[in-house]
Amino acid sequence: MTSTFSTALPARFLPHNLCLCVLLAGLGALFPARADNYDDVSALMRSGRMSDAMVQADKYLATRPQDPQMRFLKGMIQRETGKIDEALLTFTGLTQDYPELPEPHNNLAVLYASRNDIDKARAALEMAVRTNPDYATAHENLGDVYVRLAASAFARAQQLGGGNGTVAPKLNLIQQLTGVAKSGATAGQAPPSTVTPSAPPKGNPQ
Repeated sequence: MTSTFSTALPARFLPHNLCLCVLLAGLGALFPARADNYDDVSALMRSGRMSDAMVQADKYLATRPQDPQMRFLKGMIQRETGKIDEALLTFTGLTQDYPELPEPHNNLAVLYASRNDIDKARAALEMAVRTNPDYATAHENLGDVYVRLAASAFARAQQLGGGNGTVAPKLNLIQQLTGVAKSGATAGQAPPSTVTPSAPPKGNPQ
């Protein structure tokens, strides 16, 4: 699986084709020594050298185990290398240690969505927007998750024989919104969700 790194958040992405984004602008002025370490790890990630990136991240965290940015990058490396269980632990730990940061909640939702655990994805995103009501990415992702939940409910109603003529148009509308053709959906099965990951949190919470 190939991944693309960029310096801007993607508009959308499917969890099975993750596009990891690293936005570290401004960290150099705040934490010049540490920003170099973040840049080194993110550069290794962009070049696809995930093993080397992990080595550097672990080396850094050996002396600064609570650093949220490097822990966030480590979680991104774990996710990109398919170590989803480990990534879940990393991002869950961040949400527990830094509950005020919305980004770990959002990326936890990405992991849950990739496993089709939409209820947990919803809960994580609701926490993200509760933490930061102005967090646009989380709001958009939450909308996507609500669409997914609605699609599941409408598809189930159709499967159970909803014959009042109101279910099919609603399900068709959702399929249009998600870009999934009607012929590609199975009764009782919702279209795939689209959830966008966050960049590492900026600043270093004390």
